[in-house]
Amino acid sequence: MEPHTTAPVILAATDFSETAAAALDWAVELARQQGARVELIHAVTIPPSIPGYIPTADTDFQEEVIRAAETRLAEATAGLTDKRIPITTFLLPGTPSQVILERADAISPLAIVLGTRGLTGLRHLLLGSTAQRVVHGARCPVLAVHPGDLGKHRTIRTILVPTDFSPAAELAITTAHRLLAALEQDAKLILLNAFNLPIEYTAYGPIPTSVSYLQDTGLEAERRLYEAAQALQREGLTVETVAREGDPGHVIAEEAEKRGADLIAMGTRGLTGLRHLLLGSTAERVVEYAPCPVMTIRQ
Repeated sequence: MEPHTTAPVILAATDFSETAAAALDWAVELARQQGARVELIHAVTIPPSIPGYIPTADTDFQEEVIRAAETRLAEATAGLTDKRIPITTFLLPGTPSQVILERADAISPLAIVLGTRGLTGLRHLLLGSTAQRVVHGARCPVLAVHPGDLGKHRTIRTILVPTDFSPAAELAITTAHRLLAALEQDAKLILLNAFNLPIEYTAYGPIPTSVSYLQDTGLEAERRLYEAAQALQREGLTVETVAREGDPGHVIAEEAEKRGADLIAMGTRGLTGLRHLLLGSTAERVVEYAPCPVMTIRQ
């Protein structure tokens, strides 16, 4: 039965892995900070039958799968250290990404929180993952938690927001500001612009980027960061700005580590299909390699 409450919701998804346990811890912490409740869901997927190869799953088998999932859901919530946050659990039929996205559409949560195992290389590129599909399909912010984040959940006080000054980045800044607004003190927003200058090639080799062009690009980035910071500071928020040349994915991860970010919040443009498969995205690389959880906000 649906709980009758007007409290906002953090939607957490679990597959009962260690990474999912870390995600649930972060979901509870985020709910505590935002005055929300947690809804924990697990997708129950019964293997399809293939005549001659895989027999049809009988009723007893399906019931056994459901009972086992119910037991593990109860164990997942029983192991939480913070018992003050209301948590409801649901078993829903379907594939994980489908279940998560449909449930999010139904309840409009503040955020979806789930784990990512961080598969890399060609296998990751070809197979994709539940986290990938949710990040690219969700209409609300998605917080992706890494395997190494288990036991590291904490109050979110410092958020790093990479910006290229696009509408997607502005949306990420707005979301980060809203998250930090719940804190009365010690909240800090770090605005980062990582600019990667193009290299021009000729028949005789690459043309070096001029020092003056590099300096001008850096100065323009600093100017735009300053303007963005001024607007946020007028609302009482502590803001730092960083402009760095380099590959955005690497720069973002390095600055998050260096500055002790509790969270990275970044906008995505939701590339899909072959273009996404071949090119990937900065957001996707950051989700995989960042030293802290990453919240993506799709434009």
